[in-house]
Amino acid sequence: MIQRVLQPVLRRAARQYPIVTLTGPRQSGKTTLAKVAFPNHAYASLEDPDQREFATADPHGFLAQFRERVILYEVQRVPQLFSYIQTAVDRETTNGRYILTGSQSFRLMRTVSQSLAGRAAILHLLPFAWSELQERPPLSLKTLGRTAPSREKPQAADLMEALFTGFYPAIHDRDLRPQNWLANYYRTYVERDVRELLNVGDLEAFGRFVRLCAGRNGQLLNLSSLAADCGVSQPTARRWISVLEASFLILLLRPHHRNFNKRLVKSPKLYFLDTGLLAYLLRIRSPDELRTHSSRGAVFESFVVSELLKNAFHRGEEPDLYFWRDSIGHEVDILLDRGAELVPIEVKSGETLAQDAFVGLRYWLQLAGTPDAPAALIYGGDTSVRRSGVVATSWADL
Repeated sequence: MIQRVLQPVLRRAARQYPIVTLTGPRQSGKTTLAKVAFPNHAYASLEDPDQREFATADPHGFLAQFRERVILYEVQRVPQLFSYIQTAVDRETTNGRYILTGSQSFRLMRTVSQSLAGRAAILHLLPFAWSELQERPPLSLKTLGRTAPSREKPQAADLMEALFTGFYPAIHDRDLRPQNWLANYYRTYVERDVRELLNVGDLEAFGRFVRLCAGRNGQLLNLSSLAADCGVSQPTARRWISVLEASFLILLLRPHHRNFNKRLVKSPKLYFLDTGLLAYLLRIRSPDELRTHSSRGAVFESFVVSELLKNAFHRGEEPDLYFWRDSIGHEVDILLDRGAELVPIEVKSGETLAQDAFVGLRYWLQLAGTPDAPAALIYGGDTSVRRSGVVATSWADL
């Protein structure tokens, strides 16, 4: 079994809080991780109709059957349980007593914030990080842009194969064909969750909307244009985007406020968080097709954003990721806010280091008045080196 970076963080949280809430997209490995991290906990799935009926009809009796600690899967399906859980932990505080998991983050987080504020730790598990598949520690975000990572052994994996396959655990654990599994995943989970959350009557329109979003991956979000192209109202498009984000299928990367006396764009950029699902939605049918596809750069950019997000989430931290673009087109793909400093990050899918890849970074550093500050270029090549004052970091070292 592949070790998850979040596992020690999850165990530590259970020693500090009576309730630990673990969220993330469906099939990201939440239940497997919870069972491995807490082998002595009882387990109940609220997806099971019998368990759900019991919990709905008699919440007190349902919880009373677990004498000590328990993992409750998809707990948001029985919202009335949260008041009883709150009463139980207020009456007798036992750290790690309830491990709550759920994939409908919108409903789960709303209920947790209302009923369990101050009593619960909240952690997020996304699909495998690249470093987890390679069975090594992830790149330290504290050194990104400062020092070039060193690798103990040569990288054997193919970038296009990795992007096309994606990172959902089931594909890797069972060696499945990614496009077949992802097609079933999309139909079974995405459409069902959206139907439950939004009461979408026209699934064809929603499917068209998701594919239009995939076509705009890596671009500024223009809701009015997206709504018009899909044939829905702008409020509907905004509601659908919110649910896709709450379900950890997409990320809206917000612009950073630092303006250097220039006008900045205010719209977020849209990214899908799994490149395999993105490739499926773009109807890319093989790694070779992705290699020459017009969206190759945007797919790679999604990979980098997703890996940085996983890096933070799986350490139990909040990701401080942004982008910067002014009104005349100068742009930095990603800004990593480390508190005392901002680290500009450029993303290029090419395998060679062309000099023009560094232009945007040098412009931003000069504009910020910090020409010698840390900066990173993450690219599709195999070697991490320092070049022109910038740390060029291989995708394989993320």
